[in-house]
Amino acid sequence: MKILAPLAMAIAITSLSAPAMAQFQKPEDAVKYRKAAFTVMASHFGRVGAMANGRVPFDAKVAADNAALVETMSKLPWEGFGPGTDKGDTRALPAIWTEQAKWKEGVDKFQAEATKLSAAAKTGNLDAVKTAFGAVGQTCKACHDAYRKE
Repeated sequence: MKILAPLAMAIAITSLSAPAMAQFQKPEDAVKYRKAAFTVMASHFGRVGAMANGRVPFDAKVAADNAALVETMSKLPWEGFGPGTDKGDTRALPAIWTEQAKWKEGVDKFQAEATKLSAAAKTGNLDAVKTAFGAVGQTCKACHDAYRKE
């Protein structure tokens, strides 16, 4: 029994820590995953944006909940850009794979701004949300301009 518990724990940790790319059976599965993650993230970002832009009344709790989801989702799609995912039903430009360091820098900046948006939304201050929302939007646009086909 003393041997089985640590062995079971080691197996569980190993299986849970496997890279996400290993979870994709085919490159097109990774593309579907990243597209789904972006869709969910955009939906929650849009809800914050509607408040930041005055299209709907500001609700601090709704803003904070959605901004927190944007922050969480900002960590997900990147595993879906593995080898072979540059083909098929994708708008990703080849520069993602040829300019990995520059692309990763943009991803990191986006994640940092998403974290700031979540923190701003938790304050309940609409002006702080507007400022942080704009910064996240700029990082989205910069990446789309450089790495996404229209």
